[in-house]
Amino acid sequence: VDESGAIEIHDGRHPVVEQMLKDSLFVPNDTFMGEKEDRVAIITGPNMAGKSTVLRQVAIICLLAQTGSMVPATRARLGLVDRLFSRVGASDNLAQGQSTFMVEMMETARILRQATKRSLVILDEIGRGTSTYDGVALAWAVVEDLAARAHGEVRTLFATHYHELTALEKRVPGVFTMNIAIREYGGDILF
Repeated sequence: VDESGAIEIHDGRHPVVEQMLKDSLFVPNDTFMGEKEDRVAIITGPNMAGKSTVLRQVAIICLLAQTGSMVPATRARLGLVDRLFSRVGASDNLAQGQSTFMVEMMETARILRQATKRSLVILDEIGRGTSTYDGVALAWAVVEDLAARAHGEVRTLFATHYHELTALEKRVPGVFTMNIAIREYGGDILF
């Protein structure tokens, strides 16, 4: 852990998922985000490929490192994180008149208001609670806002099925794409 804004994880693993997959192979993976560039990662890939696992894995590794715990990685260099923001999963608060979509938007708005250049933001499937075109527009706007916030220094991992968002890599400074790769191996699918 240092004062930089970088996230460099070599052969990172999700400690809980790895334990749950006792009979299967968990494939370690790398995550790199620069100190001032490549700060918003758009992560794409098929269902069940591990996009959500990667988001959580990076957050867990940052949290464990800052508490002085063992880090499930071959090597890691992590810039200090002041706040960890997460918008993952679907939930509602119907008793108070808040649909799943409303809860998602309220939580996302809070993240956009409070994230700093030292924060780590993980977002999973923003915009899925509404129509496709509205969802793409919302997700696009959230990525653009995070890429501009704190002079483009908010570290963000954004998992999505909206492949249209990959166009932001060429249009918005600091945005880059990551893809969960798939391969057939020994008659099985390896993610």
